[in-house]
Amino acid sequence: MLRIVTDGAADLLPGWDKEYGIDMIPVNILFGEKSYLQGVELDNEGFYKLVDESRRVPKTSQPSPHQFVEFYRRVAQKGDTILSIHITAKLSGTYASAVSAAEELKAEFNVIPIDSAVGSLGIGLMCREARKLERAGKSVDEIVRYIEEVKSKILIILTLDTLEYAKMSGRVKTLQAALASVLNVKPIAVLRNGDLGMAERVRTRKASLDRVIEMAKEEYGDKPIYLAAVHARDPKSGEALLEQAKQQFNCREAMLGELSISIAANLGPGTVGVILYPAE
Repeated sequence: MLRIVTDGAADLLPGWDKEYGIDMIPVNILFGEKSYLQGVELDNEGFYKLVDESRRVPKTSQPSPHQFVEFYRRVAQKGDTILSIHITAKLSGTYASAVSAAEELKAEFNVIPIDSAVGSLGIGLMCREARKLERAGKSVDEIVRYIEEVKSKILIILTLDTLEYAKMSGRVKTLQAALASVLNVKPIAVLRNGDLGMAERVRTRKASLDRVIEMAKEEYGDKPIYLAAVHARDPKSGEALLEQAKQQFNCREAMLGELSISIAANLGPGTVGVILYPAE
């Protein structure tokens, strides 16, 4: 049987886990001396409340190889193939932990770790498409080939509303140029091919949202896509951006998702953006 596993830096729409058989290993969230499992012991709203109260952004750490071993054993049976699709290895050690666990368990399971080169709903869509291909009769090798081909075509563009979280976390090095500025800028960050880079700095919130769509349009034109708008604790802005984007693109499907804690911890509430995933 084919099991599909991802991690807490991926985002799934409600119900996708059951509908498409996707298992998610949680990220570790460290608040001082206390550790929480994302989504198990701490939900998104609980996370933001802790930050508001403490004025500190927690550290997030990838699941350890041991946590992966235990998780694989819990969700799979001996002889299963596990497609383990994870956040870009350039931003996290999660993929490396999965590789280590796969080696340890090679006598029990056929674990295939994959570096998605993306994050958020980009990974969720990848997992969903993998399951749809499997149900259409494609082999595991064909599914892996599809993922390796599609991951370089996924585009994620985000704009931050506040630099406070990035400043407190210090994790997103690419934003340091913006942090050094005395201006109240709205940085636009692009994640593609595994790298998160600051593309532009815009003065106002409205200009940054307009520019996110312009940049996506420059890249994708009228190609058929799955379109997702994502937000961190700002569904109103996410919905508005989705409606604006739907007018510009050849959407096979459009959806709204919330950014996971592990991403929002570094970018902050009010972060919104779009994810474009090829639908050909």
